[in-house]
Amino acid sequence: MRLAMLATILSVLLAACAQPVTKEETAGLDYGPKPVHWQKEITSYLAVRLTDPKAAIVEFRTEPQQMYQRKVVFRDMHYGWATCVWVNDKNTAGAYAGFYPMTFFFRHEKIVHVNGGPDDFGIGAQYARSQCEQLGAPFKN
Repeated sequence: MRLAMLATILSVLLAACAQPVTKEETAGLDYGPKPVHWQKEITSYLAVRLTDPKAAIVEFRTEPQQMYQRKVVFRDMHYGWATCVWVNDKNTAGAYAGFYPMTFFFRHEKIVHVNGGPDDFGIGAQYARSQCEQLGAPFKN
């Protein structure tokens, strides 16, 4: 019963993400200039969160693109220059755990939101997969 309810909630949330964004939703938003040092910012962000940041494999899959994320039950609205990154970190036993996607949102050269990754539990991984696909880097494992 709980699993069915969770699946229903998840499908509603993902359906909300998939609907096209309207001009009214994005009117007046200041995305700022396209970030220049985004790879350095992401590397710094991951350096304090990964198990073995020096050995981790980080693939910058897309250039930053403007993206808007609607507010839903478990996620606030976010917008900015988004990019897709695939990460393969080592686990505590020292073996690579496998790639997972992350999306980073930037405004004015700063990370303002992240979906997926070591700090994001729950639905964030699904958001990262969906957003990576929208950005042109579909994640298939």
